Amino acid sequence: MINIEVRSHLVNVAVLGQFTLADFKELEEAVMVKIKSEGRANLLFDLRDMAKLTVDVAWEEIKFAREHRFDLWKIAVVTDSQWIAWSAWLTSLFTPAQTQVFDDYNLASDWVAAV
Repeated sequence: MINIEVRSHLVNVAVLGQFTLADFKELEEAVMVKIKSEGRANLLFDLRDMAKLTVDVAWEEIKFAREHRFDLWKIAVVTDSQWIAWSAWLTSLFTPAQTQVFDDYNLASDWVAAV
């Protein structure tokens, strides 16, 4: 399940349980609306309660980051999983967006919101 909150220059995403392809498509749509209206978007991913990431979602994430590499400004990932941190690093190879992994949500939120 995915929870998306759109704010000025920010798409805030929390994943609870399994992150499915349908969830990713919903996220992709929200990010595209933000990009079309503001030119760029910051992303805040709270993945602390994510139980599972399917391979098709991981592949779509990489494709999206590559296709929209100049549309993303900052990407903050909140997790305590080394595997997810590694996945964030891999995705960061496909975009010049500033990407950072945090274990503290408040620090991530502050970082991604700072201009």
